Amino acid sequence: MPTGIDGELESKSDGIFYYQDRIWIPDHDNLRTFLIEEIHETRYSIHPGADKMYHGLRTNYWWSGMKKDIALFVAKCLTCSRVKAEHQRPSGLLVQPVIPEWKWEAIAMDFVTKLSRTTKGHDNIWVIIDRLTKSAHFLPIREHFKVEQLARIYIDEIVSRHGIPLSIISDRDGRFLSRFWQSLQAAMGTRLDLSTAYHPQTDGQSERTIQTLEDIYHSSIKMPPFEALYGRNCRSPICWHEIGESHVIRATVDSPIVGPELIQETTDKITQIRNNLLAALSRQKSYADKRHKPLEVTVGDMVMLKVSPWKGVVRFGRKGKLAPRYVGPFKILKRIGPVAYELDLPIELNKVHPVFHIANLKKCLADENLHVPLEDI
Repeated sequence: MPTGIDGELESKSDGIFYYQDRIWIPDHDNLRTFLIEEIHETRYSIHPGADKMYHGLRTNYWWSGMKKDIALFVAKCLTCSRVKAEHQRPSGLLVQPVIPEWKWEAIAMDFVTKLSRTTKGHDNIWVIIDRLTKSAHFLPIREHFKVEQLARIYIDEIVSRHGIPLSIISDRDGRFLSRFWQSLQAAMGTRLDLSTAYHPQTDGQSERTIQTLEDIYHSSIKMPPFEALYGRNCRSPICWHEIGESHVIRATVDSPIVGPELIQETTDKITQIRNNLLAALSRQKSYADKRHKPLEVTVGDMVMLKVSPWKGVVRFGRKGKLAPRYVGPFKILKRIGPVAYELDLPIELNKVHPVFHIANLKKCLADENLHVPLEDI
């Protein structure tokens, strides 16, 4: 009789111990691991999941802690981590940028490209938006403009009107990564916040503004950008008769708002905008976090990298149902901000930016010496 069993095993004439008519597997010579490997990795089993394996094994075999051992083995299977579809919530809770304190001190920018060429030769739009008031400049440019030309337009159109911003959020466009652009912003004292690879949500304000070029109302601040920027509605023939507008006209002609009253009105408007933004951000975070789960990783951990974060998007030159969903494992070298990490990528991926958002990563429990081949990626 094996030790450590509460007398529930019975031995038959074949010399094998049974537990409720199921063969008991002893814990020696890696017999249990060998049995799990045979059932999980045979060519006819196609790597079943932990639950399916457990229900298949328990009909004929038993040992104490069998379900836990099976789940741990499947979690360490590199093939399953590489190609199996995920049925859990995506990792990473929402982390939002800090609400700016004043107008045009924090901006976001992006390019609208591949447009029809105008009579002046412009085929791109440079979108620069104030993250507080949502007011934006849409600057016509040419695709072949050099960074020096863009810097001159930036100074003439933005800095001369609104002053030097404290921070700029943008994607990893080559023009924003150029040494000249980074040196210019460093000299001005502006911090550059660049998005991580394959995560355009970082620059979501610009992306959303581009989608709403013809929209005059922003739901997050509960007012048009013109009113947020100047404290009143834009005068136009269709709203000339509005009560609020006529009040502004009388105040301008009969008793102009100057001095402390103008400063107080502007400050009150900014407070209202920040309160509206805070409510909008809290609402967005509560919605997003319900669909995500927290993931804690540290420097030195091994993680898998998602190849295709979105359906139908080609990553690294491959697409299709049989293409691997993850590659790796890769070692975390450094933490970049609260939700981004720098990975130790192999030379095959030297053209891919090594910093990724945590939503594109998942922990790898497989042995460190195993590695997903990159020939088919």
